[in-house]
Amino acid sequence: MAVNLLPPDPKALSPVAGVELGFAEAGIRRANRRDLMLMRLAPGSRVAGVFTQNSFAAAPVQLCRQRLAASGSFRALIVNAGNANCGTGDAGLAAARRTCEAVARAIGCDSGEVLPFSTGVILEDLPVERIETALPRCVASLAAAHWAEAAETIMTTDTVPKAASRSLHLDGTGVTVTGIAKGVGMLQPNMATMLAFVATDAAVSRALLDHLVREVADLSFNRVTVDGDTSTNDSFILIATGAAGAPEIGSERDPRYAALKSAVAAVAVELARAIARDGEGATKFITIDVHGARSGEEAVRVAKTVAHSPLVKTAFFASDPNLGRLLMAIGNAGVADLDTSRVDLYLGEVKVIAGGGRAASYREEDGARAMQPAEIAVRIELGRGDASATVWTCDFSYDYVKINAEYRT
Repeated sequence: MAVNLLPPDPKALSPVAGVELGFAEAGIRRANRRDLMLMRLAPGSRVAGVFTQNSFAAAPVQLCRQRLAASGSFRALIVNAGNANCGTGDAGLAAARRTCEAVARAIGCDSGEVLPFSTGVILEDLPVERIETALPRCVASLAAAHWAEAAETIMTTDTVPKAASRSLHLDGTGVTVTGIAKGVGMLQPNMATMLAFVATDAAVSRALLDHLVREVADLSFNRVTVDGDTSTNDSFILIATGAAGAPEIGSERDPRYAALKSAVAAVAVELARAIARDGEGATKFITIDVHGARSGEEAVRVAKTVAHSPLVKTAFFASDPNLGRLLMAIGNAGVADLDTSRVDLYLGEVKVIAGGGRAASYREEDGARAMQPAEIAVRIELGRGDASATVWTCDFSYDYVKINAEYRT
């Protein structure tokens, strides 16, 4: 079960002008479940994205990179669950192109204006004929209010759909930002199996949208990890339809940019935190704050090293305040010239490490009590600078092993 995470209320997800979403049961891997999602965009919509750094990037990732490098204007996104179309060679690329061609015929656009995305089992051929058969049902169900249904459709081992919305005004014009995401395992976005799609009806120049998607990825999806493994299919896509009618934002110096970035980042952070809350087999949601680093990069590295450690994660599952595991993880972060005598560490409000050793006031029962709740805060003070960073993760339970042992059965 996800940690303190409920399915999104469809009424709380605001439609984005210029975006329609449809879905269907294509039987890509399992029968009787939605597994194909179509997103139709208004003419002139701009799209930017960041993708996995895994060398075995899936066929749809390769195709998306090519198309986004050539153009920033698109009319549709097509997403399938159940099959990653990865490790499939030239046949996989042909399948991704054929899927885009089918979408183009269905909605009346050029196939180059379609971006494909896949998630699921690796090293299996994509059943394109099932997608082609189901596409008319996707088109028939297209509606602006179908964000919740779309979030459910793209799930694989997720237990809860993930979606979020924000509304704002830019010089008197109402603007909406809404997004969905999936991902609970093989997840350590590094771009950036995670997919995230965020759309706004603000108008943003192509160059600035490319910049914005990278800035937001670093603040959100690049700060979440479940198991330290980067998927072959990780993709974060940002869409700006311009349908709200406000003048285009073309520069960071435009005062509207900061407000829009704040709203987009808020949606992305909410989705990223939801991913950690729904980590495979998770029983605890853990926030790791690192302060006193010499740089933001250093702070992120320390936080992720702690978050990735299986020994740390299993200790959190057991509510076992094994402080040696935490010190081990911090020491493994590769921080040059780390003065361990300046390192402090807190579990919640309990100071467990002071000056690199057990705090004089610390009692084992206090640490166990701090690790008992479903949500745990870890604060690390490095004492070497002014930079800080936050990373979100979860524990490792027995169910994590069970879910992944049975993933293909």
